[in-house]
Amino acid sequence: MLLQLKDGQQKNHRQGDIVLAGDVGGTHTRLVLIQPDHDSCLIIGTSRYPSAAYPALTDIIRKFLEPYPHPHIISLGVAGPVVNGVARLSNINWTIDNQELLQQFSAREVCIINDLEATAYGLQLLSDNEIEIVHAGNGFAGNAAIIAPGTGLGEAGLYRDGEKYHPFATEGGHCDFAPYDEVDYQLLLALKEQFSHVSWERLVSGPGIQNIYRFLRDKKKLAEPGWLKQKLTNADMAAVISQHTDESEICGQTMQLFTKYLARESANLALKFNAGGGIFIGGGIVPHISPLLHQYSFNASFCQAGRMNYLLDRIPVSIILNPDTTLWGAASFACL
Repeated sequence: MLLQLKDGQQKNHRQGDIVLAGDVGGTHTRLVLIQPDHDSCLIIGTSRYPSAAYPALTDIIRKFLEPYPHPHIISLGVAGPVVNGVARLSNINWTIDNQELLQQFSAREVCIINDLEATAYGLQLLSDNEIEIVHAGNGFAGNAAIIAPGTGLGEAGLYRDGEKYHPFATEGGHCDFAPYDEVDYQLLLALKEQFSHVSWERLVSGPGIQNIYRFLRDKKKLAEPGWLKQKLTNADMAAVISQHTDESEICGQTMQLFTKYLARESANLALKFNAGGGIFIGGGIVPHISPLLHQYSFNASFCQAGRMNYLLDRIPVSIILNPDTTLWGAASFACL
């Protein structure tokens, strides 16, 4: 167990209850149907769906449940702020309402939490071999935080009460991007031509990789080879860029800037949360590009806080390798 967390939802589940847990994002929705029993858990079914292919989450849940019994408890981690049981997702036009889910699926209880809060609950289920250490600080008794670049940029905190950690959601990824040098400032001005508000999410995410690439191509006039232009056509642009850093200067510089911005915003979280318990990097991008974080000097960019460098040097930074951490964290919040 990486961190010892407080219990999630009050344990209102009963013997034989069936639980539907979900990781609901702008790109994919992952669902699992389980039947917990003391220290074991029967997996009844699991599946993944492209979110944008469905008008609403309820359509996905209905399709998933077709061959299965309806759940007694529904617990979802969703990519957006949750206010009074209602979530508006940040990167897909969905609104999720716990009352609607209660009525449509006849559940006894519905829990909706932010997806990064769910990821935080999932940390307690991970073993040491399910993380990769990027910055080996020796840590100290303090809080912890999660940052997760994917379709957007999720952030969450874990408050330490002296013994256990208490996860809480934030929308820190939507805070203002702050330029550090001349290139950053030029990038900010370029993005302000496109967006009224330039947040960290505009840079530290899959779409952020695309934004950086277009800036280097269109504003800094770095060459885009013909073979690369062809590969980028109708493809996952961020994935293609990250896979060709050795063959292409523009891809290499794009991922170097992405790494720098990820490190700087991770350091911001570390300082704001006094995260002696560590920074954990989740999301669907970084586990696939971890060698680039070393190649492009993540640690050097992480420790760029002047008088606080000694503190940042002590804070461990790790990558979450298990792609189902959020899904099982949502389940953990409800009943495990």
